[in-house]
Amino acid sequence: MQRCHRLSRHRDFIKLGGFIIASFCAWYLGSLLAYIIPEDSIMTTYDNLQNLAKKPKIVVPSPKRHKCDQWSPCPSQSYAYRILSGGGKEKFAKICFEDELIISEEKENVGRGINIAVVNYDTGKVFAAKYFDMWEGEFSGPMTDFIRKAPLRSLLLMVTHDDGSSRLKEDGKKAIAELGSKEIRNLKFRSSWVFIAGKGFKLPENIENEKINHSDMNKNRYSGWPAEIQIEGCIPKNMTN
Repeated sequence: MQRCHRLSRHRDFIKLGGFIIASFCAWYLGSLLAYIIPEDSIMTTYDNLQNLAKKPKIVVPSPKRHKCDQWSPCPSQSYAYRILSGGGKEKFAKICFEDELIISEEKENVGRGINIAVVNYDTGKVFAAKYFDMWEGEFSGPMTDFIRKAPLRSLLLMVTHDDGSSRLKEDGKKAIAELGSKEIRNLKFRSSWVFIAGKGFKLPENIENEKINHSDMNKNRYSGWPAEIQIEGCIPKNMTN
């Protein structure tokens, strides 16, 4: 019995000794590693592990804005334009040229009928901007005079808001057709119409220069009015034709 008791105490002593030795070895190895590995490396590793645990964030860069809010930039030696027709009564027409809103609700110079801006082609400067009511009053004649008095080598940008056809007379249609419009004689009640032309010279055939959208009660976006339409593009500078 006493012999068994002594063997048990002997085993306990050996376990205690082993624990003390293991603890010392662990302390020694820890101290040695701390001495060998710099503290900033340990912190960097810790930070990296934390970052891995975080959910990665995908940052989408904002799209770069181009002149007149076009999707693609125009070449440096060209003019940017964008013409947007009106939509119903509340959404007014807009004419933008070289990132300047020539005609817009903000400038308080847009109205019912046909809106026209005249730009000097050689300088890119605005010569005049005006709208002509084609629903009430007699403004087809003044509009025709306005077009015919525009200087040669001018760019004429035109757009409808609300209705541009009811009081448009033949002389007005002829003046616009002479500029190259193929749709002015097709303009109907409340049709949306946009057009750009050069006076005294022709624009390149590959640019978008005219579009029309007729009122259709089965398809209209704004009750009695069709959806707005637009054209945009780039006009090369220094054309000589």
